[in-house]
Amino acid sequence: MGRVSDEVNHAASSLAALRTAEGRALLDEVGDVRPGQELAAATRLRRTHPPDLVSAALTQARLRQRAEAKFGAEDARRMFFTADGVEQATRRSVGAHRAERFRALGVRSVADLCCGIGGDAIALARAGINVLAVDRSPLTCAVVRANAEALGLADRIEVVEADVAEVDTAHYDAVFADPARRGGRGRIFRPEDYSPPLSWAVETARRAPCAALKAAPGIPYEAIPEGVETEWISDGGEVKEAVLWFGTGAPPGRRATLLPAPPGAPPVSLSAPSSAPPPQVDVRRPGRFLYEPDGAVIRAHLVAQVARELDGGLLDASIAYITADELRPTPYATAYEITDALPFNLKRLRALVRERAVGILTVKKRGSAIEPEELRRKVRPRGPHAATVFLTRTAGAPAMLIGRPV
Repeated sequence: MGRVSDEVNHAASSLAALRTAEGRALLDEVGDVRPGQELAAATRLRRTHPPDLVSAALTQARLRQRAEAKFGAEDARRMFFTADGVEQATRRSVGAHRAERFRALGVRSVADLCCGIGGDAIALARAGINVLAVDRSPLTCAVVRANAEALGLADRIEVVEADVAEVDTAHYDAVFADPARRGGRGRIFRPEDYSPPLSWAVETARRAPCAALKAAPGIPYEAIPEGVETEWISDGGEVKEAVLWFGTGAPPGRRATLLPAPPGAPPVSLSAPSSAPPPQVDVRRPGRFLYEPDGAVIRAHLVAQVARELDGGLLDASIAYITADELRPTPYATAYEITDALPFNLKRLRALVRERAVGILTVKKRGSAIEPEELRRKVRPRGPHAATVFLTRTAGAPAMLIGRPV
Protein backbone atom coordinates (compact mmCIF):
# COMPACT_ATOMS: atom_id res chain seq x y z
CA MET A 1 0.00 0.00 0.00
CA GLY A 2 2.85 2.35 0.85
CA ARG A 3 4.48 1.78 -2.53
CA VAL A 4 1.23 2.58 -4.36
CA SER A 5 0.82 5.72 -2.26
CA ASP A 6 4.38 6.80 -3.08
CA GLU A 7 3.76 6.27 -6.80
CA VAL A 8 0.56 8.34 -6.68
CA ASN A 9 2.28 11.13 -4.77
CA HIS A 10 5.15 11.13 -7.27
CA ALA A 11 2.71 11.26 -10.19
CA ALA A 12 0.81 14.15 -8.58
CA SER A 13 4.06 16.00 -7.99
CA SER A 14 5.08 15.43 -11.63
CA LEU A 15 1.73 16.74 -12.85
CA ALA A 16 2.10 19.89 -10.76
CA ALA A 17 5.61 20.45 -12.13
CA LEU A 18 4.41 20.04 -15.71
CA ARG A 19 1.81 22.76 -15.17
CA THR A 20 4.45 25.34 -14.29
CA ALA A 21 5.80 27.70 -16.95
CA GLU A 22 8.98 25.60 -17.23
CA GLY A 23 6.97 22.37 -17.44
CA ARG A 24 4.64 23.68 -20.14
CA ALA A 25 7.59 24.94 -22.21
CA LEU A 26 9.28 21.56 -21.88
CA LEU A 27 6.09 19.76 -22.93
CA ASP A 28 5.92 21.93 -26.05
CA GLU A 29 9.54 21.06 -26.83
CA VAL A 30 9.10 17.29 -26.53
CA GLY A 31 5.65 17.07 -28.10
CA ASP A 32 6.93 15.53 -31.34
CA VAL A 33 9.58 13.26 -29.80
CA ARG A 34 8.87 9.66 -30.80
CA PRO A 35 9.77 6.56 -28.76
CA GLY A 36 12.94 5.86 -30.73
CA GLN A 37 14.12 9.42 -30.10
CA GLU A 38 13.46 9.58 -26.36
CA LEU A 39 16.91 8.56 -25.13
CA ALA A 40 18.71 11.20 -27.20
CA ALA A 41 16.15 13.84 -26.21
CA ALA A 42 16.43 12.96 -22.52
CA THR A 43 20.23 13.13 -22.62
CA ARG A 44 20.13 16.56 -24.26
CA LEU A 45 17.40 18.07 -22.10
CA ARG A 46 18.84 16.89 -18.77
CA ARG A 47 21.74 19.29 -19.30
CA THR A 48 19.37 22.23 -18.79
CA HIS A 49 16.36 20.83 -16.88
CA PRO A 50 15.83 18.69 -13.75
CA PRO A 51 15.99 14.98 -14.68
CA ASP A 52 12.63 14.20 -13.02
CA LEU A 53 10.92 16.96 -14.99
CA VAL A 54 12.43 15.71 -18.25
CA SER A 55 11.27 12.17 -17.51
CA ALA A 56 7.75 13.37 -16.65
CA ALA A 57 7.54 15.48 -19.81
CA LEU A 58 8.63 12.63 -22.05
CA THR A 59 6.14 10.27 -20.39
CA GLN A 60 3.35 12.82 -20.79
CA ALA A 61 4.29 13.41 -24.43
CA ARG A 62 4.05 9.68 -25.07
CA LEU A 63 0.60 9.55 -23.44
CA ARG A 64 -0.56 12.55 -25.47
CA GLN A 65 0.52 10.86 -28.68
CA ARG A 66 -1.48 7.76 -27.73
CA ALA A 67 -4.46 9.94 -26.83
CA GLU A 68 -4.61 11.62 -30.24
CA ALA A 69 -6.61 8.67 -31.61
CA LYS A 70 -9.34 9.35 -29.03
CA PHE A 71 -9.24 13.10 -28.57
CA GLY A 72 -7.67 14.46 -31.74
CA ALA A 73 -4.28 16.14 -31.90
CA GLU A 74 -5.48 19.62 -30.94
CA ASP A 75 -7.04 18.54 -27.62
CA ALA A 76 -4.58 15.76 -26.81
CA ARG A 77 -1.58 18.10 -27.04
CA ARG A 78 -3.14 20.38 -24.42
CA MET A 79 -4.51 17.75 -22.05
CA PHE A 80 -2.89 15.68 -19.29
CA PHE A 81 -3.17 11.91 -18.99
CA THR A 82 -2.34 8.88 -16.91
CA ALA A 83 -1.63 5.51 -18.50
CA ASP A 84 -4.90 4.02 -17.21
CA GLY A 85 -6.74 7.21 -18.09
CA VAL A 86 -5.80 7.04 -21.76
CA GLU A 87 -6.85 3.40 -21.92
CA GLN A 88 -10.23 3.90 -20.26
CA ALA A 89 -11.21 7.37 -21.49
CA THR A 90 -14.26 7.88 -23.65
CA ARG A 91 -13.48 8.71 -27.28
CA ARG A 92 -14.31 12.35 -28.08
CA SER A 93 -16.87 11.51 -30.77
CA VAL A 94 -18.71 9.13 -28.43
CA GLY A 95 -18.69 11.61 -25.55
CA ALA A 96 -20.00 14.36 -27.82
CA HIS A 97 -22.85 12.12 -29.02
CA ARG A 98 -23.87 11.28 -25.46
CA ALA A 99 -23.64 14.92 -24.38
CA GLU A 100 -25.87 15.94 -27.28
CA ARG A 101 -28.47 13.37 -26.21
CA PHE A 102 -28.44 14.86 -22.71
CA ARG A 103 -28.66 18.41 -24.10
CA ALA A 104 -31.58 17.48 -26.38
CA LEU A 105 -33.42 16.14 -23.31
CA GLY A 106 -33.17 19.56 -21.67
CA VAL A 107 -30.46 18.53 -19.21
CA ARG A 108 -28.47 21.47 -17.85
CA SER A 109 -26.52 19.81 -15.04
CA VAL A 110 -24.99 16.34 -14.74
CA ALA A 111 -23.32 14.48 -11.89
CA ASP A 112 -20.51 12.57 -13.64
CA LEU A 113 -19.67 9.69 -11.30
CA CYS A 114 -16.35 7.85 -11.76
CA CYS A 115 -15.29 10.65 -14.10
CA GLY A 116 -11.81 9.32 -14.95
CA ILE A 117 -9.58 11.89 -16.64
CA GLY A 118 -12.65 13.87 -17.70
CA GLY A 119 -13.43 12.83 -21.27
CA ASP A 120 -17.20 12.83 -20.70
CA ALA A 121 -17.11 15.87 -18.42
CA ILE A 122 -15.35 17.81 -21.20
CA ALA A 123 -17.94 16.73 -23.78
CA LEU A 124 -20.81 17.66 -21.47
CA ALA A 125 -19.30 21.06 -20.67
CA ARG A 126 -18.79 21.78 -24.35
CA ALA A 127 -22.49 21.06 -24.86
CA GLY A 128 -23.28 23.85 -22.38
CA ILE A 129 -23.97 21.52 -19.43
CA ASN A 130 -22.64 22.16 -15.93
CA VAL A 131 -20.81 19.11 -14.58
CA LEU A 132 -19.96 17.76 -11.16
CA ALA A 133 -17.02 15.42 -11.86
CA VAL A 134 -16.47 12.89 -9.07
CA ASP A 135 -13.64 10.42 -8.55
CA ARG A 136 -12.05 8.96 -5.43
CA SER A 137 -8.49 9.18 -6.78
CA PRO A 138 -6.71 12.42 -5.86
CA LEU A 139 -4.42 12.06 -8.88
CA THR A 140 -7.35 11.55 -11.24
CA CYS A 141 -9.11 14.60 -9.81
CA ALA A 142 -5.95 16.67 -10.29
CA VAL A 143 -5.81 15.52 -13.93
CA VAL A 144 -9.46 16.48 -14.50
CA ARG A 145 -8.86 19.95 -13.04
CA ALA A 146 -5.81 20.37 -15.25
CA ASN A 147 -7.76 19.30 -18.33
CA ALA A 148 -10.72 21.55 -17.57
CA GLU A 149 -8.34 24.50 -17.19
CA ALA A 150 -6.29 23.60 -20.29
CA LEU A 151 -9.42 23.49 -22.46
CA GLY A 152 -11.04 26.59 -21.00
CA LEU A 153 -13.88 24.70 -19.31
CA ALA A 154 -13.05 25.20 -15.63
CA ASP A 155 -16.12 27.39 -15.12
CA ARG A 156 -18.42 24.51 -16.10
CA ILE A 157 -16.64 21.57 -14.44
CA GLU A 158 -16.54 21.25 -10.65
CA VAL A 159 -14.24 18.44 -9.52
CA VAL A 160 -14.84 16.61 -6.24
CA GLU A 161 -12.62 13.93 -4.72
CA ALA A 162 -15.03 11.50 -3.04
CA ASP A 163 -16.49 8.03 -2.98
CA VAL A 164 -19.33 8.21 -5.52
CA ALA A 165 -21.60 6.31 -3.12
CA GLU A 166 -21.44 9.29 -0.75
CA VAL A 167 -22.31 11.99 -3.29
CA ASP A 168 -25.75 13.60 -3.21
CA THR A 169 -26.99 13.82 -6.81
CA ALA A 170 -30.49 15.05 -5.98
CA HIS A 171 -29.86 18.58 -7.22
CA TYR A 172 -28.71 17.54 -10.71
CA ASP A 173 -30.85 17.09 -13.80
CA ALA A 174 -29.10 13.86 -14.71
CA VAL A 175 -26.55 11.28 -13.62
CA PHE A 176 -23.86 9.73 -15.74
CA ALA A 177 -21.85 6.83 -14.32
CA ASP A 178 -18.90 4.97 -15.78
CA PRO A 179 -17.94 2.22 -13.32
CA ALA A 180 -14.36 0.96 -13.60
CA ARG A 181 -14.13 -2.21 -15.69
CA ARG A 182 -10.47 -2.90 -15.12
CA GLY A 183 -8.75 -4.29 -12.05
CA GLY A 184 -5.35 -5.52 -11.05
CA ARG A 185 -5.75 -8.56 -13.33
CA GLY A 186 -7.04 -6.71 -16.39
CA ARG A 187 -10.55 -6.42 -17.80
CA ILE A 188 -13.55 -7.18 -15.62
CA PHE A 189 -16.37 -9.00 -17.40
CA ARG A 190 -18.93 -9.57 -14.62
CA PRO A 191 -20.97 -6.36 -14.17
CA GLU A 192 -21.25 -6.98 -10.43
CA ASP A 193 -17.46 -6.88 -10.25
CA TYR A 194 -17.37 -3.37 -11.72
CA SER A 195 -16.26 -0.68 -9.28
CA PRO A 196 -18.83 0.30 -8.12
CA PRO A 197 -21.05 -2.67 -9.06
CA LEU A 198 -23.57 -2.24 -11.87
CA SER A 199 -26.45 -2.87 -9.45
CA TRP A 200 -25.40 0.19 -7.41
CA ALA A 201 -25.19 2.28 -10.59
CA VAL A 202 -28.65 1.11 -11.69
CA GLU A 203 -30.17 1.95 -8.31
CA THR A 204 -28.58 5.41 -8.45
CA ALA A 205 -29.78 5.95 -12.01
CA ARG A 206 -33.38 5.04 -11.17
CA ARG A 207 -33.44 7.78 -8.51
CA ALA A 208 -32.42 10.44 -11.02
CA PRO A 209 -34.77 12.24 -13.44
CA CYS A 210 -32.52 11.09 -16.29
CA ALA A 211 -29.41 8.93 -16.36
CA ALA A 212 -26.95 7.08 -18.56
CA LEU A 213 -24.70 4.23 -17.45
CA LYS A 214 -21.70 3.25 -19.52
CA ALA A 215 -20.97 -0.48 -19.80
CA ALA A 216 -18.76 -2.75 -21.84
CA PRO A 217 -20.13 -3.50 -25.33
CA GLY A 218 -20.16 -7.18 -24.44
CA ILE A 219 -22.37 -6.71 -21.38
CA PRO A 220 -24.34 -9.94 -20.84
CA TYR A 221 -27.91 -9.44 -22.00
CA GLU A 222 -29.21 -10.93 -18.76
CA ALA A 223 -27.39 -8.19 -16.83
CA ILE A 224 -29.33 -5.41 -18.60
CA PRO A 225 -32.07 -4.16 -16.25
CA GLU A 226 -35.70 -3.92 -17.30
CA GLY A 227 -37.20 -0.69 -18.52
CA VAL A 228 -34.10 0.84 -20.12
CA GLU A 229 -33.02 1.71 -23.61
CA THR A 230 -29.68 0.05 -24.32
CA GLU A 231 -27.63 1.84 -26.94
CA TRP A 232 -24.63 0.17 -28.55
CA ILE A 233 -22.30 2.73 -30.11
CA SER A 234 -19.75 2.01 -32.80
CA ASP A 235 -17.17 4.46 -34.11
CA GLY A 236 -15.44 3.82 -37.41
CA GLY A 237 -16.94 0.33 -37.50
CA GLU A 238 -15.67 -0.69 -34.04
CA VAL A 239 -18.15 -1.16 -31.18
CA LYS A 240 -16.96 1.06 -28.33
CA GLU A 241 -19.52 0.74 -25.57
CA ALA A 242 -23.05 0.07 -24.44
CA VAL A 243 -25.06 2.77 -22.67
CA LEU A 244 -28.07 2.11 -20.46
CA TRP A 245 -30.45 5.09 -20.68
CA PHE A 246 -33.02 5.88 -17.99
CA GLY A 247 -35.76 8.51 -18.05
CA THR A 248 -35.37 9.60 -21.66
CA GLY A 249 -39.02 9.09 -22.59
CA ALA A 250 -37.99 6.53 -25.20
CA PRO A 251 -39.61 3.09 -24.89
CA PRO A 252 -37.43 0.34 -23.42
CA GLY A 253 -35.52 -1.26 -26.23
CA ARG A 254 -32.33 -1.65 -28.20
CA ARG A 255 -30.53 0.94 -30.30
CA ALA A 256 -27.49 0.83 -32.59
CA THR A 257 -25.76 4.17 -33.20
CA LEU A 258 -23.03 4.50 -35.80
CA LEU A 259 -20.36 7.20 -35.58
CA PRO A 260 -18.98 9.38 -37.02
CA ALA A 261 -22.11 11.20 -38.07
CA PRO A 262 -22.49 12.36 -41.67
CA PRO A 263 -21.34 16.01 -42.06
CA GLY A 264 -24.05 18.35 -40.82
CA ALA A 265 -26.38 15.50 -39.86
CA PRO A 266 -27.20 13.55 -36.68
CA PRO A 267 -25.64 10.11 -36.18
CA VAL A 268 -27.16 7.18 -38.01
CA SER A 269 -29.25 5.23 -35.54
CA LEU A 270 -31.52 2.18 -35.68
CA SER A 271 -33.78 1.04 -32.86
CA ALA A 272 -36.52 -1.35 -31.87
CA PRO A 273 -38.64 -1.52 -28.69
CA SER A 274 -38.15 -4.52 -26.45
CA SER A 275 -41.82 -5.39 -26.84
CA ALA A 276 -41.55 -5.76 -30.64
CA PRO A 277 -40.74 -9.27 -31.90
CA PRO A 278 -37.93 -9.37 -34.48
CA PRO A 279 -39.13 -9.49 -38.10
CA GLN A 280 -39.20 -12.89 -39.72
CA VAL A 281 -36.32 -13.36 -42.17
CA ASP A 282 -35.74 -16.40 -44.35
CA VAL A 283 -32.55 -18.43 -44.52
CA ARG A 284 -31.43 -18.35 -48.16
CA ARG A 285 -28.81 -19.71 -50.45
CA PRO A 286 -25.98 -17.23 -51.07
CA GLY A 287 -26.98 -14.48 -53.49
CA ARG A 288 -24.81 -12.10 -55.45
CA PHE A 289 -24.17 -9.83 -52.46
CA LEU A 290 -23.20 -10.42 -48.84
CA TYR A 291 -23.75 -7.76 -46.19
CA GLU A 292 -21.67 -7.71 -43.02
CA PRO A 293 -23.67 -5.79 -40.37
CA ASP A 294 -21.97 -3.23 -38.14
CA GLY A 295 -21.07 -4.67 -34.75
CA ALA A 296 -23.48 -2.33 -32.95
CA VAL A 297 -26.33 -3.67 -35.11
CA ILE A 298 -25.34 -7.21 -34.16
CA ARG A 299 -25.08 -6.49 -30.45
CA ALA A 300 -28.47 -4.73 -30.53
CA HIS A 301 -30.06 -7.78 -32.20
CA LEU A 302 -31.19 -5.68 -35.17
CA VAL A 303 -29.73 -7.83 -37.96
CA ALA A 304 -33.15 -9.12 -39.04
CA GLN A 305 -34.43 -5.55 -39.26
CA VAL A 306 -31.55 -4.60 -41.57
CA ALA A 307 -32.10 -7.74 -43.64
CA ARG A 308 -35.74 -6.77 -44.17
CA GLU A 309 -34.70 -3.27 -45.29
CA LEU A 310 -32.33 -4.86 -47.83
CA ASP A 311 -34.92 -7.39 -49.00
CA GLY A 312 -32.37 -9.99 -47.99
CA GLY A 313 -32.13 -13.18 -46.00
CA LEU A 314 -29.66 -14.90 -43.70
CA LEU A 315 -27.00 -17.37 -44.74
CA ASP A 316 -27.69 -19.27 -41.53
CA ALA A 317 -30.30 -18.76 -38.84
CA SER A 318 -27.67 -18.25 -36.13
CA ILE A 319 -25.07 -16.18 -38.03
CA ALA A 320 -25.14 -12.43 -38.69
CA TYR A 321 -24.43 -12.44 -42.42
CA ILE A 322 -27.09 -11.12 -44.77
CA THR A 323 -27.38 -12.23 -48.39
CA ALA A 324 -29.29 -10.55 -51.22
CA ASP A 325 -29.50 -10.57 -55.01
CA GLU A 326 -29.63 -6.80 -55.40
CA LEU A 327 -27.27 -4.11 -54.13
CA ARG A 328 -28.95 -1.54 -51.91
CA PRO A 329 -27.19 1.25 -50.02
CA THR A 330 -27.27 0.98 -46.23
CA PRO A 331 -25.21 2.59 -43.46
CA TYR A 332 -25.77 -0.43 -41.23
CA ALA A 333 -23.71 -3.00 -43.13
CA THR A 334 -20.76 -3.32 -45.48
CA ALA A 335 -21.57 -4.87 -48.85
CA TYR A 336 -19.44 -7.42 -50.71
CA GLU A 337 -19.97 -8.85 -54.18
CA ILE A 338 -19.64 -12.64 -54.03
CA THR A 339 -17.91 -14.38 -56.91
CA ASP A 340 -17.79 -17.92 -55.48
CA ALA A 341 -19.95 -19.71 -52.91
CA LEU A 342 -18.58 -23.18 -52.20
CA PRO A 343 -18.51 -25.84 -49.50
CA PHE A 344 -15.41 -25.34 -47.41
CA ASN A 345 -12.42 -27.06 -48.99
CA LEU A 346 -8.90 -25.92 -48.24
CA LYS A 347 -7.40 -27.46 -51.36
CA ARG A 348 -10.00 -25.77 -53.57
CA LEU A 349 -9.45 -22.42 -51.88
CA ARG A 350 -5.70 -22.69 -52.35
CA ALA A 351 -6.21 -23.41 -56.04
CA LEU A 352 -8.57 -20.43 -56.50
CA VAL A 353 -6.15 -18.07 -54.74
CA ARG A 354 -3.30 -19.30 -56.96
CA GLU A 355 -5.35 -19.10 -60.19
CA ARG A 356 -6.41 -15.52 -59.47
CA ALA A 357 -2.97 -14.35 -58.28
CA VAL A 358 -4.37 -13.22 -54.92
CA GLY A 359 -1.65 -11.85 -52.68
CA ILE A 360 -3.80 -9.89 -50.21
CA LEU A 361 -6.36 -12.25 -48.70
CA THR A 362 -8.72 -10.80 -46.10
CA VAL A 363 -10.23 -13.56 -43.99
CA LYS A 364 -13.50 -12.99 -42.15
CA LYS A 365 -15.25 -15.66 -40.14
CA ARG A 366 -18.45 -16.35 -38.26
CA GLY A 367 -19.45 -19.84 -37.30
CA SER A 368 -16.06 -21.33 -38.23
CA ALA A 369 -13.36 -22.70 -35.94
CA ILE A 370 -10.54 -21.88 -38.36
CA GLU A 371 -8.33 -18.94 -37.39
CA PRO A 372 -7.60 -16.38 -40.13
CA GLU A 373 -3.82 -16.46 -39.66
CA GLU A 374 -3.82 -20.26 -39.79
CA LEU A 375 -5.79 -20.18 -43.05
CA ARG A 376 -3.49 -17.61 -44.66
CA ARG A 377 -0.48 -19.67 -43.68
CA LYS A 378 -1.93 -22.77 -45.32
CA VAL A 379 -3.19 -21.00 -48.45
CA ARG A 380 0.04 -18.99 -48.98
CA PRO A 381 -1.43 -16.12 -51.07
CA ARG A 382 0.96 -14.58 -53.59
CA GLY A 383 0.23 -12.10 -56.36
CA PRO A 384 -0.93 -8.56 -57.13
CA HIS A 385 -4.67 -8.99 -56.52
CA ALA A 386 -6.86 -8.83 -53.40
CA ALA A 387 -9.86 -10.87 -52.30
CA THR A 388 -12.00 -11.50 -49.25
CA VAL A 389 -13.00 -14.96 -48.07
CA PHE A 390 -15.82 -15.52 -45.60
CA LEU A 391 -15.59 -18.69 -43.53
CA THR A 392 -19.08 -19.39 -42.31
CA ARG A 393 -22.02 -21.75 -42.61
CA THR A 394 -24.77 -21.81 -45.18
CA ALA A 395 -27.89 -23.63 -44.01
CA GLY A 396 -25.81 -25.30 -41.30
CA ALA A 397 -22.94 -26.58 -43.47
CA PRO A 398 -19.36 -25.21 -43.47
CA ALA A 399 -18.89 -22.89 -46.44
CA MET A 400 -16.46 -20.41 -47.98
CA LEU A 401 -17.66 -17.35 -49.87
CA ILE A 402 -15.13 -15.41 -51.93
CA GLY A 403 -15.69 -11.85 -53.05
CA ARG A 404 -14.65 -8.20 -52.83
CA PRO A 405 -15.99 -5.07 -51.15
CA VAL A 406 -18.47 -3.11 -53.25
